[in-house]
Amino acid sequence: MNRRSRLMWSAAIAGYVFLYAPLLIVVAYSFNDSRMNAQWVGFTFDWYRKLFQNDEMLTAAWNSLVIGLTASAVSTVLGTMAGYAMYRHRLRVLPVLVVAPIAIPEILMGVSLLIFFVAINLTLGLISIALAHIAFCIGFVAIVVRARLAGMDESLVEAARDLGATPWRAFRLVTLPLIMPGVIAGALMAFTLSIDDFVITYFTAGAGAMTLPLKIYTMVKISVTPEVNAVSTLLMLLTLALIIIASRLSPGVLRGK
Repeated sequence: MNRRSRLMWSAAIAGYVFLYAPLLIVVAYSFNDSRMNAQWVGFTFDWYRKLFQNDEMLTAAWNSLVIGLTASAVSTVLGTMAGYAMYRHRLRVLPVLVVAPIAIPEILMGVSLLIFFVAINLTLGLISIALAHIAFCIGFVAIVVRARLAGMDESLVEAARDLGATPWRAFRLVTLPLIMPGVIAGALMAFTLSIDDFVITYFTAGAGAMTLPLKIYTMVKISVTPEVNAVSTLLMLLTLALIIIASRLSPGVLRGK
């Protein structure tokens, strides 16, 4: 191994340590037998037990789950339609309209949605959060579905049309089963983005609406206790699991293919 290779490997290792060391510390200290995170005292599962006995935390987790499932379901349907339209119709403005919510900074997206909801006199709460999450998840689903359509064998659809299938029947019986892994991957990605989102949720949540990221934020403002580390660890594991499943179903998405 030459000097240049050693430098590249050293830089790569340092970068990964910088990225993942804080996450490993959070996981480790979620098992710390001390309410203060100043030093390691001993190993315990008490903080996970207390976490599942915290009614406010369970309510916030339930709200996040309901919003995530709703946002992923609706955005999957709309995103699949948008991805299919991007694939079939070569309109320059269509990708811009679909991808714009992804490119816009989250704080700008949150402020604009807040102003819109106030303008239409919509009471801020779980419904406004779900609508906001649907708005920014559609683009992610559309990109995943569009990537899956690009790798599909178009001759199968043409054969179905030659045999007398209508466009809708060809889509339902041929295209949709072929792109279903991409649709499921997009749904999992949308659910992951929804359940993890803080910035847009912060702007569109009402006074009585509480999600898991918002609850973690209110707890961190007081102090970072092992209970916060425990819920952060569980949320991290859920997110990683969904990302891995999505990448398995549609491996080309994360590689940009």
